[in-house]
Amino acid sequence: MHSTPSSTVPDAPLTAAPARPRSRLGAPQVGLLPSGPRDHITDVAGVSLGHCTLDAGPVQTGTTVLLPQPGDLFMHKLPAGVAVINGFGKSAGLMQVQELGTLESPIALTSTFGVGTAFNALVRDAIAQVPQLARSLPTVNPLALECNDGWLNDAQALALQEAHVQHALALARQGGAGLPGLQEGSVGAGRGMSCHGLKGGVGSASRCVRWQGQGYTLGALVLANQGRPGALVVDGRRVVIAPPAGGPATERGSIIILLATDAPLDARQLTRVARRAAAGLARTGSDYGHGSGDIALAFSTALRIPQQPTAPMPAVALLHEAALDLLFQAAAEATEQAILHALFAATPVTGRDGHRRLTLREAAPELFA
Repeated sequence: MHSTPSSTVPDAPLTAAPARPRSRLGAPQVGLLPSGPRDHITDVAGVSLGHCTLDAGPVQTGTTVLLPQPGDLFMHKLPAGVAVINGFGKSAGLMQVQELGTLESPIALTSTFGVGTAFNALVRDAIAQVPQLARSLPTVNPLALECNDGWLNDAQALALQEAHVQHALALARQGGAGLPGLQEGSVGAGRGMSCHGLKGGVGSASRCVRWQGQGYTLGALVLANQGRPGALVVDGRRVVIAPPAGGPATERGSIIILLATDAPLDARQLTRVARRAAAGLARTGSDYGHGSGDIALAFSTALRIPQQPTAPMPAVALLHEAALDLLFQAAAEATEQAILHALFAATPVTGRDGHRRLTLREAAPELFA
């Protein structure tokens, strides 16, 4: 018997795929959606950042404070949702956000042993803003989120002070003080962080979508401290890097992912969006190992929820569920891009006991060619 070809059309010649465009930091521009003008979480209007970096020998740590919106966040809250991808973490304030679906404070990112200090600094700031807290008004729910930077940083020094957090918050209130608020890599809370056995840190990105003629922006900010050595994937390509000397071979890092959007969503919808950050995280090679604390929090700037029961609730038309697919895609793409930005922006750090992390540029220079 003779087999018959299924088609008489000759094979098309193979052509090389077009080169990927590069992002502002030289990383591959991943995904399909366009980025905002800065490809940064601050593309969402009103969102700002401040960093405070501690760089002194074995002390390699710091804090990054995200201000979700100007004004009084306690009296005029934002809707928010949380997704705990893997709960190996010591953050403060997440439980109330999960229960009530509201965000009422700036968000401080820092190292594990700095959570209490950051929490106290945010409490003092909230009391200064609203003197009746814990008196005629309820207590505030500050958010202090963490990753463990103990490989590079002498965590036992407990170096972070409330003044450092207050400094970062003051910079955020100044709109990030311009370009410093847009810094990424080994700055602020990212100073001592490691990612896939390389230097990690702070990274950010944004994506834009359109629904029924209206445009919306979703931005991501990550504190990237996750991933096994040798498991890193950049734009779908495994990056083969020799395992670093010392340090854990299993995934024992963590990542905090903050998602901001100007799309009108409620807390339930935002929780769904936050879950999709895990898709972007997985695309970079993380499988959320046993010792990795992976947490995503999403909030919307489109409406404010009053603290006082006598104040009118906002009359805002929420997006239809069918529109969420676009925001799910944006959350995954922005998260993946932000992790790449953290790696591409990172600078070398030598810290505790001479520990040093190579940067991605040092370990895989071909990615920067």
